[in-house]
Amino acid sequence: MKKQTLLNSSVEVPNIILGLMRIEPLSDEEIRALVGAAIDTGVTFFDHADVYGDTTHGCERRFGDAVTLSPADRAAITIQSKVGIRSGFWDYSKEHILRSVDESLAALKTDYLDLLLLHRPDALVEPDEVAAAFDTLHSAGKVRQFGVSNHTPGQIELLAASLNQPIVVNQVQLSITHAPLIAAGVSANMAGLDQSIDRDNGILDYCRLKGITLQAWSPFQKGFFDGVFLGDRENYPELNDAIDDLAIAYDVPAAAIAVAWVTRHPANMQVVLGTTNIERMRDSALGSDLPLTRPEWYRLFTAAGHVLP
Repeated sequence: MKKQTLLNSSVEVPNIILGLMRIEPLSDEEIRALVGAAIDTGVTFFDHADVYGDTTHGCERRFGDAVTLSPADRAAITIQSKVGIRSGFWDYSKEHILRSVDESLAALKTDYLDLLLLHRPDALVEPDEVAAAFDTLHSAGKVRQFGVSNHTPGQIELLAASLNQPIVVNQVQLSITHAPLIAAGVSANMAGLDQSIDRDNGILDYCRLKGITLQAWSPFQKGFFDGVFLGDRENYPELNDAIDDLAIAYDVPAAAIAVAWVTRHPANMQVVLGTTNIERMRDSALGSDLPLTRPEWYRLFTAAGHVLP
């Protein structure tokens, strides 16, 4: 398992994260088995959000009910959660951030979050309110580091002008087939080519320059929850042929190749897996440090339909 150090941190974390947004229906035994298998695999980083589950904090509560952590156990893992999405609107008010984090801590049955992420950009954000909330949480020891999800460079800069803590991660959607933050740069300045449109104001290069770790969510999704591309030979026959060829060459499952396409990038991204299937989690984690060559990486890129001008 490849490890890396987040900005302003001395703690090493794996480049594979287990997202727990689907655990609410699982039994305590199933949750413990999933978490235990992840830890045994080296996936010691767990991703939550207050909005995950049929009820607010539902998945966090199931985790806290099922998994008993001694102080040593808690210190050996990384837990992050996200805040801001409410029913019908986003909310980055100080009051909501503080209340939601307290509820997350109670649900997870932990004294602190290793990371707290602002879930999606709030059009009505007041950076000074966010800063006041972060200061309160940090000084109380409730949150150790902070990040964002799906934020543009300008939105991060706006926050950073008020914050006293650095933004250390930005969680974004990324897969071989859904890769505008990479594909736009490859085809920059190509008039008439849709791929060349910069849809995120240069998130990738900005985060690399600032030392912000990108966390890739939905690494197997075709688009925005349009289903997975693995095994989809109707829409992605060439891509699946390429993945299968590389899976044979590296003696790993196909999922590992899809993960390796992300982890091979020199930005040192993390991949967020959303599965509750232990075997699938293990298969995917094998892509943590596969040394895909440039020709192999670009073969997957073009097989997914991206253009090399």
